[in-house]
Amino acid sequence: MPIELPIRPLTAVTFAPFGEVLEADPSTVRLINGGTTERFHRLSVAEAAGENVIISLFRGQPRRFPYAIAMMERHPFGSQSFSPLSGRPFLVAVAEDEDGRPGPPQVFLATGSQGVNYRRNVWHHPLMALGDVSDFLVVDRDRPETNLEESAYERPYLIEEPSL
Repeated sequence: MPIELPIRPLTAVTFAPFGEVLEADPSTVRLINGGTTERFHRLSVAEAAGENVIISLFRGQPRRFPYAIAMMERHPFGSQSFSPLSGRPFLVAVAEDEDGRPGPPQVFLATGSQGVNYRRNVWHHPLMALGDVSDFLVVDRDRPETNLEESAYERPYLIEEPSL
């Protein structure tokens, strides 16, 4: 029988153990280009050991609910960030490391104007788009086949459809 998980709003404070929330933070703003552009500076830092950092486009299919989280993944050699391009909310599931395996997941609802950067070696669930096909700008380490570890849960965790 699956274990039900609550969905919490995504905030910088609640997500801090796992990485950074990527959103326009007024405390980081710098005016550039003759004052015509606001740069929200250094919202996060990409991590990559021994390879290039790449920028990709991911097109996520929407999940159907209730949805079971049966596995988590992590990237031991580099961080991975997701920034929505379609302006739609999405779910973020992360877990603390418990002796080399993911602990119970925590689930967050990201708005269509928030992205996330998973720090290197943080357990997280693959992309969970909501409602419709959604595009994401992804920054991560090249050669993902050498930077991926997956772990299955003995008992799945269940997410009910979020209220948007």
